[in-house]
Amino acid sequence: MMPVEVFRGDSPIVLGLPHTGTHVPPDIMARLNARGQILADTDWHIHKLYNGLLDNATTVRATFHRYVIDANRPPDGESLYPGQNTTGLVPLTDFDGHDIWIDPPDSAEIEARSAAYHAPYHAALEAELARVHALHGVVLLYDCHSIRSHIPYLFDGILPDFNIGTASGTSCAASLQDSTLEICAKAKAYTHVLNGRFKGGWTTRHYGRPAEGFHAIQMELAQSTHLETEAPPFDYSEQKAARLRPVLAEILQTLNEKVLELVP
Repeated sequence: MMPVEVFRGDSPIVLGLPHTGTHVPPDIMARLNARGQILADTDWHIHKLYNGLLDNATTVRATFHRYVIDANRPPDGESLYPGQNTTGLVPLTDFDGHDIWIDPPDSAEIEARSAAYHAPYHAALEAELARVHALHGVVLLYDCHSIRSHIPYLFDGILPDFNIGTASGTSCAASLQDSTLEICAKAKAYTHVLNGRFKGGWTTRHYGRPAEGFHAIQMELAQSTHLETEAPPFDYSEQKAARLRPVLAEILQTLNEKVLELVP
């Protein structure tokens, strides 16, 4: 299986999907323990949730699971949230802090996985961002994520439904951040936060260079917004998704217009 799937469009928006993949090579799956093999920390069904919401949007999707290697972590393994519980380039625990490996990978294997999976994903993403930027003079990376709404190991209480991350306002123009926040705020059925527990992963921080016309926003959705239950088998809820998708569509369609206003 190829480590990355790309659909090329001519919209100024590129959708990044680093955590929806569930492929784990058999030799790696055999080394995960029973808890790890559940793959609980997947961004379940996010590619389905966003499918068709914005015509001609480019999508770049990792097919591999984050337990193989995490495409939203820096390749040097530096922590994105120093002093806070988190998971690394190759997670050793799940989001609840429990071990997931019978035989965890050593540094040499992590380097090999980085070359085989992490690097191709980011090469594809970087190429598409450059291509779209060349088309329009500007590009917005909208990084699509989801996570369980209650994970005491990572955060207190219940996570808001919409978690907008802009690296504390540094990864995109203020107009893009403000438009996203405004739409989330008026969606009264949902809660939201800007640069809360999730300020944007390595992808958002790395590619967001507004002064050069490269903008990036991470949207971390609470999985309670679109799953039947945040437990196995993590089924997609058509009913919940039908309520959520119009809000996401409004965000993407608005950003599609707003980002073009930033063309020099």
